[in-house]
Amino acid sequence: MRAVAARFEDASPRIAAWQIATSIVPLIALLAVMYTGMALGWWPVLLLALPAAALTVRTFIIQHDCGHGSFFASRRANDWLGRCCSLLTMTPYGQWRRQHAQHHGAWNDLDRREGRGLDIYSSCLTVAEYHALPAWPRLLYRVAKTPAVSLLVLPPLIFLVLYRFAFDAPDNWWAERRGVHLTNLSLLLLYGGIAAWLGVGAMAAVFLAVIVPASIIGVWLFSIQHHFDGTLWARHGQWSALDAALRGTSFLRLPRWLQWATGNIGFHHVHHVSSRVPNYRLQACHAAHPGFAGAAVLTLADALRAWRFALWDEVRGRMVSFSEAAA
Repeated sequence: MRAVAARFEDASPRIAAWQIATSIVPLIALLAVMYTGMALGWWPVLLLALPAAALTVRTFIIQHDCGHGSFFASRRANDWLGRCCSLLTMTPYGQWRRQHAQHHGAWNDLDRREGRGLDIYSSCLTVAEYHALPAWPRLLYRVAKTPAVSLLVLPPLIFLVLYRFAFDAPDNWWAERRGVHLTNLSLLLLYGGIAAWLGVGAMAAVFLAVIVPASIIGVWLFSIQHHFDGTLWARHGQWSALDAALRGTSFLRLPRWLQWATGNIGFHHVHHVSSRVPNYRLQACHAAHPGFAGAAVLTLADALRAWRFALWDEVRGRMVSFSEAAA
């Protein structure tokens, strides 16, 4: 299966350029129309906010591919484009690339979880670990996992506030910390210039109308690919990369327009078999080997219900809700 995936790892400059032309360029155009349209009232913002948010999610997938070195064949081109995308996604390229590489090194491995399982999106606690928490941390974890908090409140705060800091980089990681600061400076100059031109209120209205729904959709997509009924988490001795890719991640089957807007990231099982397959080759790679059809399939309805699964029950070997864990 890995040999088949390797056939789809070659980047295509033509397809990459087409994705830029149909994703990033239209996003910039929509934002320009929204900002200039504020002179006519609120209707341009209300009309164009969701299309712009969808293109922001797709731009994030392009930035994500750049971080994996898969969007272009050239590392320099990937890094250059990834940093430019940061101005649209609010995500410091170097820091997020490193954090995401850590995720790919240990996904669904109970013994190698980042943050001891407290990361509510890419990791999870076991039922035993949850019950062993003191009362207040256990309450905070449960509150953080409620949909209103985890899917609506926290995602904008992650992109707008948390990503402004090199929060997990040691003091001597100068390059990564400098990248975060340069991203912040670039964002300040860009959006400060727009605010000076249109006013802070108009700039904030357009900015928040796009980045808030985009962050919510993006975090939800990332979370459900590993937290669903039927996923597999394992101790390191029983963990294998191929099993974790096919059984620990999902094949999120979406309508064609949503598949396009989310940059084929629904083929997440393929992405974890080989992160070097660019988003525009994931579907073809999935169809090239019958083994990929064995991945857990989620429909959109399944994905919308997946928020209930919060903890890994090692006894039952499945994700469970808090009420099931209490029982």
